[in-house]
Amino acid sequence: MANTTESASRALTMRDFFKEENGEIVPIDESVLIDFKDGDIVEGDVVRIDKDEVLVDIGYKSEGLIPSNELSIRKGADPHEIVELGQHIEALVLQKEDADGRLILSAKRAAFEKAWNRIEEAHQDQRTVEGPIIEVVKGGLILDIGLRGFLPASLVDIRRVRNLDSFMGQRLECKVIELNRSRNNVVLSRRAVLEEERKEERHRILTTLQEGDIVSGTISNLVDFGAFVDLEGIDGLIHISELSWNHVDHPSEVVEVGEEVSVKVLEVDRDRERISLGLKQTRKDPWQEIVERVNVGEQIQGRVTKLVSFGAFVEVAEGVEGLIHISELAEHHVETPDEIVRSGDEVDARIIDVDAKRRRLSLSLRPKKEEREDRGDRDDTEDSGAREDQGDRGDRGDRPRREDRFRRDFEPRGSGSRDRDRDRDRDRGGRDRDRGDRVGDGLRTGAFDKLKDLDLGDG
Repeated sequence: MANTTESASRALTMRDFFKEENGEIVPIDESVLIDFKDGDIVEGDVVRIDKDEVLVDIGYKSEGLIPSNELSIRKGADPHEIVELGQHIEALVLQKEDADGRLILSAKRAAFEKAWNRIEEAHQDQRTVEGPIIEVVKGGLILDIGLRGFLPASLVDIRRVRNLDSFMGQRLECKVIELNRSRNNVVLSRRAVLEEERKEERHRILTTLQEGDIVSGTISNLVDFGAFVDLEGIDGLIHISELSWNHVDHPSEVVEVGEEVSVKVLEVDRDRERISLGLKQTRKDPWQEIVERVNVGEQIQGRVTKLVSFGAFVEVAEGVEGLIHISELAEHHVETPDEIVRSGDEVDARIIDVDAKRRRLSLSLRPKKEEREDRGDRDDTEDSGAREDQGDRGDRGDRPRREDRFRRDFEPRGSGSRDRDRDRDRDRGGRDRDRGDRVGDGLRTGAFDKLKDLDLGDG
């Protein structure tokens, strides 16, 4: 009696329904065969695992065959890493009987159908889905959520992620933001989950932060127009003009991603949830230091950094430049600045104006007015002395004309003779003296007129 009860309570096995004939498994009773069609999802146990296929016993007259590429959504996966012998799995019927009479199944398509319904419900209820990263593709990541879910790179984190490979194998929680059944397309967002988690913290920061506060943060991203700072709940922007007191062409010249910085809060826009920050305000202004140290009229050394049509810029301290206007480059007229200076030249310039409000420093290479006047006086004195010297030399150099020497040596000493000669010369109007004609003996022609009046005597 006990044996009868034990037999009645024994669990049924496949041997109760199938038998082996001529090397094949055939049903003992055809009526016990399961009824299914293409597209149905069936269940069974893994009975064999090969390199390129897996056999599953679903209670049919022959095992179902799952090709390796239909076993998982992971490309190139080894079947031994996906299933184990005796594992109970679900599979979708692709072909009840192919040309060779085999039952072709797909485990990944069964998982897709099951997962799609779950993902669709999660999308409608605004719930999250979770899965491991199985692949890095162009523009993002692929998650295994029962199907291939695409996570764009821009939605992986709140800030931009440069190395997507670092996420391989990690399990991420995401929100479904797009579904397309016809294309079997699912788009995910991890950023939405992170922003939701940080919503309360962001609200706290926006309500407590005040203009003028000094806060600490981490550089999270660099763009052409500035740098974003993670304030542990919300990002603030340092505009490129607020990074340094010096001119900056790109934020990477001043900061780098991951750097810890102290910044000053310049503006808080609570409606738009935007925070404007300044980095240079937390560092000493070198221009203000120069203003406090120098005075108009003093000399200051600097290096020519740039030449422009209207003058030359000179760096007198780190981050501080002054301008030498073209009219202040030299005392004489200058057509272009490169006539006087070149980029890189060290110059000793004079400060002629300091505009603290406009942050402008005007320099000059010309000497002071007093120096120019003193130098002008010295030049006038030297010129006058030179003229006097020339005058002295001119007086000493005025030698008597040959006619005068002739009269002095040969004319009679009597005054009458001199008066007579003077009257005759006046009558002729000094024509003989003015003529440049000379005679062979080197005397002017007028000298012969004097010879006629001389009494030379006969003997």
